[in-house]
Amino acid sequence: MNRPRGSKQHVLLPSLVVLLCAALVSGCGYGSKADKSSDTKADASASAGGSGAKLSADTVKIGYFSNLTHGTPLVGLQEGLFQKELGATQIKTQVFNAGPAEIEALNAGSIDIGWIGPSPAINGYTKSDGQSLKIIGGSASGGVKLVVNPEKVSSLDDLKGKKIATPQLGNTQDVALLNYLAGKGFKVDAASGAGDVSVVRTDNKVTPDAYKQGSIDGAWVPEPTASKLVTLGAKVLLNEKDVWPDKKFVITNIIVSQKFLKEHPDVVEAVLRGSVNTNAFIKANPDKAKADANEAIKKEAGNALEPAILDPAWADIDFLDDPLASTLQSEADHAVTAGLLKIRGNQAAGAAGNLNGIYDLTLLNKVLAAQGRPAVADAGLGAK
Repeated sequence: MNRPRGSKQHVLLPSLVVLLCAALVSGCGYGSKADKSSDTKADASASAGGSGAKLSADTVKIGYFSNLTHGTPLVGLQEGLFQKELGATQIKTQVFNAGPAEIEALNAGSIDIGWIGPSPAINGYTKSDGQSLKIIGGSASGGVKLVVNPEKVSSLDDLKGKKIATPQLGNTQDVALLNYLAGKGFKVDAASGAGDVSVVRTDNKVTPDAYKQGSIDGAWVPEPTASKLVTLGAKVLLNEKDVWPDKKFVITNIIVSQKFLKEHPDVVEAVLRGSVNTNAFIKANPDKAKADANEAIKKEAGNALEPAILDPAWADIDFLDDPLASTLQSEADHAVTAGLLKIRGNQAAGAAGNLNGIYDLTLLNKVLAAQGRPAVADAGLGAK
């Protein structure tokens, strides 16, 4: 993968606008298509508020996925670290299965702040002409692998003619695989997935069964799906972090509605303090944090992850406050390479718009400064 190529402005290929608006999903965790019956689930145990003064809002509505790459909200809510910073302001949570549903909820005011992957954040921002959201912090890097059937694929150069799954058309892992294949000289039609390598869009919930049945030869997927496939006999052929500078790339961001940010900056700052403190807790208490995340997943899914899946998956995710802004620009550039986005000189048009102004890291850097830590950068894509 290439390093960032500057602050280019992109537009969606017209034929893919409708598909991508519906399909771009979170690359943080599963990134899978939402169940038709339920895109979200309200947390029945929403906090009634803690001790201390109430901030400018009575309630803050927080969205996230019940995935390991959303470990920050999973652990922070479980440990009460967000509530500690919010005082008497109540936390209400919603758990999402897909990025588009979370963006829709943010736009509708059903949530105020959310943890989400780069693809839906880009799509949500550009589709609204830069009016709907801001990325205000980072959360996680890593946790994505290419795993394959070792009886069918022996090396990275042995992918021609094989069927490789991604979670969904245009999601973060789909873009990453298409970009990687283009870099290896393989030709693939981005819309259909047909070509030298067949890219098969498969919900992560059913990818393990597809692998067992032999209908796919491998998958470029996030954790814990990758580790689940390994327990079924697959082998890791490539860890995505190995193709990124410094082995870091954004997989989960924190976003906020611009309206809520403007009206309740004190609440947003408190949530960011909770996030920063949670990431510090995760680093200081990895086993306890892992258990917290697994307990939260058990509450939502009904089953905890087995150690053979949980342990390697958790170990591959780096929880951090830096949003790794330069890698967001790179991911947009990779979508150009993949054929999902195109450039028209310096002009932006259509649904995609451009990424200028997508970040507002003012409050995060204020929180970091208060702890004596250095500021994080927005790669030239900050608030104007």
